[in-house]
Amino acid sequence: MYFDFEFLLVLLTLVTALTVAYAWFRRRRLLRAGKPLPPKDNWWVDLCRSLFPVILIVLVIRSFVVEPFRIPSGSMIPTLLAGDFILVSKFSYDIRLPVLNTTVIPTGKPQRGDLAVFKYPVNPRQDFIKRVVAGPGDHVLYSGGDLYVNNEPVEQSDEGEYNQPEAPRARLLTESLGDREYQILQHPSPAWCTDYGSGPDGYTVPDGHYFTIGDNRDRSSDSRCWGPVSEDLLVGRAFFIWMSWDTHENRINWSRIGSRIQ
Repeated sequence: MYFDFEFLLVLLTLVTALTVAYAWFRRRRLLRAGKPLPPKDNWWVDLCRSLFPVILIVLVIRSFVVEPFRIPSGSMIPTLLAGDFILVSKFSYDIRLPVLNTTVIPTGKPQRGDLAVFKYPVNPRQDFIKRVVAGPGDHVLYSGGDLYVNNEPVEQSDEGEYNQPEAPRARLLTESLGDREYQILQHPSPAWCTDYGSGPDGYTVPDGHYFTIGDNRDRSSDSRCWGPVSEDLLVGRAFFIWMSWDTHENRINWSRIGSRIQ
């Protein structure tokens, strides 16, 4: 079942704010009329007066500063593992109004190598996280496990076998794109889908869109499957792991807590 927490926060902020404002104007009206004030406000007015600043602060931080997300799958291994809890900068890709998602202050655009969170183009009620490899006007080609951007191969170096429970028999590679260096995985079997960017002519990213790929290259549903991501769907840039749960050992993975995301 889909639950829109952002919409709930906005609704609660409006309800509590209107209730507090109504109580204030009511007291002002009684004072001007010279009528006695009630000994105390109704319980729901007191509750709204207590909750309003807390809900407002949460809404402002979550909408304009930073938002927490949980990684549900292994499409971003080895950078992110299923069970990682991350923080996402909400002001990296423009400051937007909550719910409406309308840009109010332009602050920047995704750069190659960024780890971006966005609304899934096929179902915007879902949040996805992938690595941005190309922007508007860039030409992308993915062939035989190699990535080319504007006809230039993206530099890769083989680091050996990964051989972790979440990705057995995978190869670990270091990839450099722009000023970013990060690690990716390649599997013996080919990628799940290569509808975009794998043909002989590659794919040119349209204006206002970004091409994204998972770091677990052969086990990721990304722009190679469903096309580029519109800038209207961008949520923010992932930058920090604040909590991690080891899904294999069913315990906290202390070694990953506090890690910056490359």
